[in-house]
Amino acid sequence: MDVPADALAPTPLSPAARALKEIAFGSIAGMASKVFEHPFDLTKVRLQTQVLDDSARFNGPIDCLRQTFKNEGIRGLYRGLPAPVVGAMAENASLFLSYRELQNLIRQFTGDPPSHKLPLHQLTLAAAGSGAITSLVLTPIELVKCKMQVQLLAPASALGIPVTTASGSATVPARLPGPISVLMSVIHTSGFRGLWLGQSGTFIRETGGSAAWFGTKEYVASLLIARRKKGSQNSDSSSPHELLTWESALSGACAGVAFNFVLFPADTVKSAMQTEEELRPRGPGATAPKSTFIGTFRQMYKAQGIRGLYAGCGITIARSVVSSAMIFVIYDELNRRFG
Repeated sequence: MDVPADALAPTPLSPAARALKEIAFGSIAGMASKVFEHPFDLTKVRLQTQVLDDSARFNGPIDCLRQTFKNEGIRGLYRGLPAPVVGAMAENASLFLSYRELQNLIRQFTGDPPSHKLPLHQLTLAAAGSGAITSLVLTPIELVKCKMQVQLLAPASALGIPVTTASGSATVPARLPGPISVLMSVIHTSGFRGLWLGQSGTFIRETGGSAAWFGTKEYVASLLIARRKKGSQNSDSSSPHELLTWESALSGACAGVAFNFVLFPADTVKSAMQTEEELRPRGPGATAPKSTFIGTFRQMYKAQGIRGLYAGCGITIARSVVSSAMIFVIYDELNRRFG
């Protein structure tokens, strides 16, 4: 007996199931990439936050990695890892979910069917919107991460923990505040609003960066698919609209470069603002107004110019080539196998 063709077609997922799928796939991809890239992210933050110091602690990314490993060991290279792992899961889940749902919203607005592939400018618009949404989730997590990554660079008094005195010099105890302690300290001193310190920088970075990230990935992927279609007289078993693994990796790598280079200064300013309390404490009774995004940007530009605003950019782009490729390969493979 013949089975109708439509009976063999996969059942469309419900909106709730589709959302759970996006959250799960994005979380797995983000977590895997973050474990790889964390030592390089820590290096980036430490280089960014020394721009406003009178003297530089590190001469560059290699020196920063070397000193961190020498003084703090392998644990030092992964200092603050729990926060960015949670952050990467939340960031990528939010990015992929909101990116897909905003595409559906655009299709509803334009009257296109659900299967319609949006043009690049509409995909980029959906990507920018997904970045704006994700920035609200990400800022508190980034705040905790940055504060933890500079803990051993801060004066002991700025850590809010007791110090012991040995031979007349203050030393910081080996036990440093964990992510929950840092989070509660921020809430205690600044209230819940304090968790969104640096939101302007995160918003700018995520909105423009996500547009560049997804837009570049979609554009490079379309070029690779078109190239494969053009030369596929010899029968290729793969779907002409489905990316091969190496194509996902290459388009993802290009996307990582675009994301990090486009608005890197916004990330530098954000890192400086989020670690000011630790690295440049004002002292008791200080009445100076709180730092603003524009004010910090001006200070950093005055201190070191464009070079200072791009501190740590080289190592960030180098690691993003691998980590972004990992994210899209894992996400695309999960979609292919379980989507």
